Amino acid sequence: MLLDGKRAIITGGSRGIGRGIAREYARHGADVVINYFAGADRNIDQDAALATVATVEALGRKCLAVEGDIGDAETANSVVQAAISELGGVDILVSNAGICPFHGFLDMPENLLRRVIDTNLTGAYLVTQAAARAMKAQGNGGSIIAISSISALVGGGMQTHYTPTKAGVHSLMQSTAIALGEFGIRCNSIMPGAIATDINKDDWSDPAKRDYLNGRIPLGRFGQPEDIGKVAVFFGSDLSGYVSGASLLVDGGLFVNLQ
Repeated sequence: MLLDGKRAIITGGSRGIGRGIAREYARHGADVVINYFAGADRNIDQDAALATVATVEALGRKCLAVEGDIGDAETANSVVQAAISELGGVDILVSNAGICPFHGFLDMPENLLRRVIDTNLTGAYLVTQAAARAMKAQGNGGSIIAISSISALVGGGMQTHYTPTKAGVHSLMQSTAIALGEFGIRCNSIMPGAIATDINKDDWSDPAKRDYLNGRIPLGRFGQPEDIGKVAVFFGSDLSGYVSGASLLVDGGLFVNLQ
């Protein structure tokens, strides 16, 4: 129970890595507010959020789902206010929300570029700022964790809009670690490798590509959302009480074998 009594916010918490983190947080005693965005498939997105809520509640913890576009400052503030009003405060923020619609560089539509930046980087900035203000006011410190990516360290021909945002959230954690250290707020990033989620289903659902990637991963398998969740528990807990401005690759050894 490494997070017993902690109050956490997880953006993009309705599925994939976000749901995996919510599950691990509940297992370790945290109550959770998740943020999700109901897009074109509104019913599907709402059902996914409710499934995460049910997962957390089945483990005996409180969970609240707040819908909204995290790239909007109003959403960032409402998520933090929900944690304050429903859970009594916020001790941990996991900025996880992200999108990666693969697209070529030379014909990249400007609106797609801006949407990815707004969700992945602007959203991370705004919710980090809102949560940090609440943590400062509480006076008890806190932990902010950004889900970056191995893509912050390597290029991707179909990810020219995505990789800069993931490098950006890692850099954001480095800078906020300095800006917020005096308030006892720690800021770190996690860099997942190949994790089986909706965002990269084209990679993991293609048998040939999956076999190829499994062969490049020294541990021999794609990661699961819970693999990231366990590391997020570490960064949210007192086990990492003297860790700030750091990043951790969680990739089964993929990065060191990209040669």
